[in-house]
Amino acid sequence: MSEVKGVTSAEVAGAGYVNISVDSTVLLTGLITAMDDCTPSPSRKEAPVIVDYSAPNIAKPLGIHHILSTVIGQSLVNLHRHLGYTVLGINHLGDWGTQFGKLAVGLQRWGTKPLAECSLDDLLALYVRFHEEAEKHPELEDEGRDAFRKIEQGDPELKAFWTQVVQITLKELDHMYARLQVSFEHLHGESFYQDKMAPIVAEGKKKGVFTPGKEGALIVEFAEDTKLAPAVVVKGDDATIYLTRDLATARYRIDTFAPQSILYVVDVAQAYYFRQLFQTLTMLGWELPHMEHVVFGRMSFKDRKMSTRKGNILKLEHVLDEAVARAEEVIAERGESIQTDNPTELAEMMGVGALVYGILSQNRKMDMVFDWGKMLSFEGNSAPYLQYTYARAKSVLRKGGVEGKEVVVGDIETLTPHERRLFAHLLQFSSVLEEARAEKLPHKLANFLYQLAQFYNAFYNSDSILDAEEPQRGLRLRLTSLTAAVLQAGAHLLTLRVPERM
Repeated sequence: MSEVKGVTSAEVAGAGYVNISVDSTVLLTGLITAMDDCTPSPSRKEAPVIVDYSAPNIAKPLGIHHILSTVIGQSLVNLHRHLGYTVLGINHLGDWGTQFGKLAVGLQRWGTKPLAECSLDDLLALYVRFHEEAEKHPELEDEGRDAFRKIEQGDPELKAFWTQVVQITLKELDHMYARLQVSFEHLHGESFYQDKMAPIVAEGKKKGVFTPGKEGALIVEFAEDTKLAPAVVVKGDDATIYLTRDLATARYRIDTFAPQSILYVVDVAQAYYFRQLFQTLTMLGWELPHMEHVVFGRMSFKDRKMSTRKGNILKLEHVLDEAVARAEEVIAERGESIQTDNPTELAEMMGVGALVYGILSQNRKMDMVFDWGKMLSFEGNSAPYLQYTYARAKSVLRKGGVEGKEVVVGDIETLTPHERRLFAHLLQFSSVLEEARAEKLPHKLANFLYQLAQFYNAFYNSDSILDAEEPQRGLRLRLTSLTAAVLQAGAHLLTLRVPERM
């Protein structure tokens, strides 16, 4: 354990136990100041941090795989902002490409209602139908490419079609992001950079970074010691690709926002590509901010039986709905032991929270296995356990008549082992926040909150709070108030909501 101010000693006392001694004077000071860590820090007045995350494709519903980049990225935005950084969350939408030409052909051939009445499911069905038909009629692929070429050239009718598809998608995305407590400062899709690539290509050619490759393509060749294969920048038919657009994206962000760092929250499958991208940026000789691929692993479900599949996409909406339905079952099973004025809202908090926390409580660098039973438990490392502990603390404060009021603490002569352990843990909140931010590891905050809930519940079950004599009563209510504040602040940083009653 790193050194913590006020901890005079820490000794191992058997498997899984540590005896901690804390200076009482420091505890008193900490009780007065620790609450400050629960509110956002003043602005650092530094260059912004850009976090690039979520990045779904337009015209397709969010799949379950999108939740990883989405909630990991949002938690990093929240951590930076809480600690005083200026943060720009950017959703780099996949809103350009031949799929729009294919979709236009599909709507024209097999559409049964006007585009304005179509949902994302309808658009996905048309896209799937196009590929099924193209296997029997390959000429459809040429029709799709030709339609997209017209979109690129500004055909009024097809450009209006593209615009409407984007609007339909964003409307449904907004609903899903709201359920996940996710928001962005900028929505810049790939189409935004269409007129910004030519200058980058010209610069790369002039500097000798981009050179002719096979069949008329333009490539970048890397030094032998990088162990990177050549990368195509422009295809032989003059078509641009992801690398071209990402180079233009980086240039725009540097020129427009002058960031201190750009974080790309993208899965491990793209690790090699980001090495190529960053190396190409270096070869162009630009003055670059810190650039980092915040990598995460893959997610699988222990229970493979999901309620709904549509095409080849396991829809995030259906997974969230299933999580909420399972939470409703848990609430019903616990009967009167659950105290809530709104079981529907509580089920949403628990279900969505279980899915999100099940991701953020695991090291993002590792592959993740999601276990429904474990993640909806009231007793394990889960969102419901944190939510229940917060609600328990708030109940104590209400019964103590101090909710929303400052708790006065008198002199402290002695502290019980549970009081010392709980407060020593609370004192680490600030350092854990910084560690989770600096290392881009939200699970460190999640694990801290889980331990906090464990320590508080042990304290609650061991030491009388409301019936204690002063000054112990005031101290224990202050510990309860601080625990609730830290749990609420920490949960918010992890995009979780906590109920006042449960």
